[in-house]
Amino acid sequence: MCGIAGYTGQELPGVLEAMNRAVSHRGPDAQGRWTSRDGAVHLAHSRLAIIDRDSGSQPMLSDDGRLALVYNGEIYNAGALRTELEKRGHSFRSQHADTEVLLHGYREWGVSLPRHLNGMWSFVLYDRDLNHLFGSRDRFGEKPLYYAESKQGFVFGSELGAVRAHTQCPRRVDPMALRKYFAYGFIPAPHTLLQGVKKLPAGHWFLYDIVGRGLQVQRYWQFVLEPAIVPKNSEHAWAEELLNLLKKSVRERLRADVGVGILLSGGVDSSAIAALAAEVSGRGALPAFTLGFDDRSFDETRYAELAGKLVGCRVNVERTDLCAAEEAGRALAARLDEPLADPSLVPTFQVAALARRHVSVALSGDGGDELFAGYDPFRALTLARAHRACCPRPVHDAIVHLMRFLPVGQSNMSLDFRLRRFLRGVEHPPSLWLPTWMSPLSQAELNELFQQPAPMEGIFSEAIAAWERGRGLPLADRALYYFTDVYLENDILPKSDRASMLNGLEVRAPFLDLDVINFARKLPTCWKLRRGKTKYLLKQAVRSLLPAKLIDRPKKGFGMPIGSWLKRGSFPVDISELPPSLSPGFAQRAEKSHRDGTEDQRAFLWSAHLLAAWLKAQPL
Repeated sequence: MCGIAGYTGQELPGVLEAMNRAVSHRGPDAQGRWTSRDGAVHLAHSRLAIIDRDSGSQPMLSDDGRLALVYNGEIYNAGALRTELEKRGHSFRSQHADTEVLLHGYREWGVSLPRHLNGMWSFVLYDRDLNHLFGSRDRFGEKPLYYAESKQGFVFGSELGAVRAHTQCPRRVDPMALRKYFAYGFIPAPHTLLQGVKKLPAGHWFLYDIVGRGLQVQRYWQFVLEPAIVPKNSEHAWAEELLNLLKKSVRERLRADVGVGILLSGGVDSSAIAALAAEVSGRGALPAFTLGFDDRSFDETRYAELAGKLVGCRVNVERTDLCAAEEAGRALAARLDEPLADPSLVPTFQVAALARRHVSVALSGDGGDELFAGYDPFRALTLARAHRACCPRPVHDAIVHLMRFLPVGQSNMSLDFRLRRFLRGVEHPPSLWLPTWMSPLSQAELNELFQQPAPMEGIFSEAIAAWERGRGLPLADRALYYFTDVYLENDILPKSDRASMLNGLEVRAPFLDLDVINFARKLPTCWKLRRGKTKYLLKQAVRSLLPAKLIDRPKKGFGMPIGSWLKRGSFPVDISELPPSLSPGFAQRAEKSHRDGTEDQRAFLWSAHLLAAWLKAQPL
């Protein structure tokens, strides 16, 4: 895995080196820089060597010097593409480097290259003859790519920090991005916290005309559900097909010249990946890594250890506490390129650090919940529809009033937490149910925080677009678009990428293989959510690998007891560091009510703490 950076225009002393340093944690094995002969293009690369360690150095140039490429990721069908390209007359210098496959693939297919790839990637390629930059990001956004247009030209990098290292990077906070941060808990693409800096959305490519300074951004792929009509009694065949596709995906993601392990939470997805890896690796079970908590409502180590025992792998367990979490929080505030308020970022960062002490690559279960409908909100949709249809507004208001007398819990997904979020969400149109259920704040609280009315249609525009894209589909499938289009790309995958790459660890997600994705696209709704059971077909597919006590237990999610820690006064919000557009009084009241136990403000307080700590550690 790697970090990339670069810019166009006049060479600025020390800038390319500074940009490369900003992403050096992504590639501690080697650094490379290159400037075109005319001095107009400057590329940098930091490399974590995983495959073909001797011949995959970058920036990589074509034999004739026409093309120069910097690339971050893994192309799992590189071997097949290489064979196809060789049949078309292409000659390769390296044995296995997928970087060279991209160079030849661009020469053969041009901007259609991303459609041929199966993997995770972000890359930028300079074409001397056409005098443009061509960049792309993988289908769901496993690998990041930021960019900005400066007075001199174009600036890009794997992380926001690389773009910020350019002397002409904008330094102002984007007001809408700030609203989205406190509404979602993340900043959705193409927005970033900085006005004028953008993320390239997943499934897109760009062309930048170096002379004319024109930028074109275009989508090349989108996740589209096309549920098949299947004959009766075919469930077993579909389950078997899914299992075979996952085996193939795991086998491809085990290919590495370094040690490989498993990030094992004890949930269905990561446990299935561990079992399949043990079966197909050819070298027995792989080492696994998990994190434990003293709070039993968050701790899943017993399930991770059970899964490890069943597949024969040694599970490395590290128990964490408030002191370790505070240390990890400080490290993230100082090193994270952009605030991401998902509290599970901290334990993910910690388990990645544990894994990196043993291996350089780890497989994860990311993508299983999003593709196969694994989250609790999928089950809440039918109840929400019934509530809106049958519950008069006065009755709803009375229920909300009574909820004030229910004790506030701090355990993982406590009953009062779920009820309050549910009732808050159903006050809005269906297109806003999912984001408002998962939002740190209600609409009234957002209004108070920003000291002006919060336009929900603008703040949650991505969620609304995803919901409307599923018009005519069942509720569960409309929700699936939110989780794939918005949540996976902007929360789950950035969390995994940043937590792992800050530790120099490459994480691979077998569920996000293109063949698995296409299978999920065709899966009938009733085999995702069936009689209230989430991930129905996936669970059926892995019953030959895992016991029922692992498959059928309630989902917890990989979080940390941030609510109880905040109640004790940990992770305080440094109000003086927050942007002036935010109400300091709201933040103070939220802290007090949370500590008093009258409100559950864990999500907002963590969001505010991380933003304030980030701005203090990395002032604009």
